[in-house]
Amino acid sequence: QVQLVESGGGVAQAGGSLRLSCVVSGSSASIDLTSWYRQSPGKQFDLVAQITRDGSTRYTDSVKGRFTISSDNAKNTVYLQMDSLKPEDTAVYYCKVRTGSREYWGQGTQVTVSS
Repeated sequence: QVQLVESGGGVAQAGGSLRLSCVVSGSSASIDLTSWYRQSPGKQFDLVAQITRDGSTRYTDSVKGRFTISSDNAKNTVYLQMDSLKPEDTAVYYCKVRTGSREYWGQGTQVTVSS
């Protein structure tokens, strides 16, 4: 069993920064992929960024060059550093981990970017 707790959301001005954290507990050693998703009101879940166990990363085009995903294995934490924020980044951000064939989601953290 894996549990996820996200934090770090809040309100930022356009051009500002926020850093989201996803603390993983439970069978964290079996995680092979961690992802950040976001959902804006009335929209579907969109993949934002991913990081594999070996540190490979990928980003959706709209956040490339602005967001950085990283992991601290000693702290069982995955981060999403968000810089140069835009109003369209406003959403609830969710952390998801994959352990083989199973997936676990966090509860989400709200990010609001004002213009």
